[in-house]
Amino acid sequence: MENLPPMPALRAFEAVARLGSVVQAADELHVTHGAVSQQLRSLEDYLGLSLFTRAGKRLNITEDGRIYALRLRMALKDISAATTDVLSLPRADELIIAILPSFGANWLVRRLPRFLAAHPDLKLTLRASLEVIDFAVDRVDAAIRMGPGGWEGTSQTQLFIDQLVAVAAPGFNGGNLPQTPGEILAAPLIRSVESWSNWIAAAGLPETPLGGPVYSDSNLVIEALRQGQGVSLTRRSLVHDALQRGELVLLSNITVPYQNPYWLVWPMRSHGTAKLLAFSDWLQAEVRNYLAEMGSAQQPPDARMNPITPAGAIE
Repeated sequence: MENLPPMPALRAFEAVARLGSVVQAADELHVTHGAVSQQLRSLEDYLGLSLFTRAGKRLNITEDGRIYALRLRMALKDISAATTDVLSLPRADELIIAILPSFGANWLVRRLPRFLAAHPDLKLTLRASLEVIDFAVDRVDAAIRMGPGGWEGTSQTQLFIDQLVAVAAPGFNGGNLPQTPGEILAAPLIRSVESWSNWIAAAGLPETPLGGPVYSDSNLVIEALRQGQGVSLTRRSLVHDALQRGELVLLSNITVPYQNPYWLVWPMRSHGTAKLLAFSDWLQAEVRNYLAEMGSAQQPPDARMNPITPAGAIE
């Protein structure tokens, strides 16, 4: 780059301009005040102008120096931020995945030991949040999301389409479980953000106002179900393992597809990396096993890290 003075001289000048003292600048930079004074003189010689006026040991910054210090301070902040971003990027032996808390707790975590056993050299970090990760800001390798897909500036592979099922604990109501759709709706309900409308329509019943507490976190719904507090309509992926262990039971064979599929989503900087290929291959194999366990006719897409043409930004 042209017209770029030595960095030590720039740092010395910025510190003196900000602190108003060569001695304080020297303390901050861990050098002698003589070294700072020498850096100031070398910068003035390089620029061919005076940055300070001198009256004995006192320095007063000139107008040129004041303007230069302001612009230099902004440039140094940009350099510092860029360095922080680079240092925070995941390394080749680190895999950072952003996940939905409910999916992570009830589906992914139970299966992860198989991945960790197959890839003992990878350092795995799961970041659980309901917020949609901004890959330009959040330094993660990939994310597992629910949605229509087509997130701008990303590649993605569809994992599977979930189902909504009515469930309860086997000991709910003293073991006297509701048998029909009407009885299910008449039972104490534990409601989540999931709408019952499609399930009610599939059951051939008229739309009806529903009662019961509403929990915005699916983990709270599942815990209330385990405690036998009521009946709920929830995503099959979140209760599949609990159903297999007998902690919960299906109340009806009526199921309806969930409106948004699960996706593995990643930024272009992660595309084709060995660690993401390993995770994607493992995850899709686990999805195939899961769908086979469900006895579902649904099959996951046959995709291996194939970018999907973005359909627009999703908020």
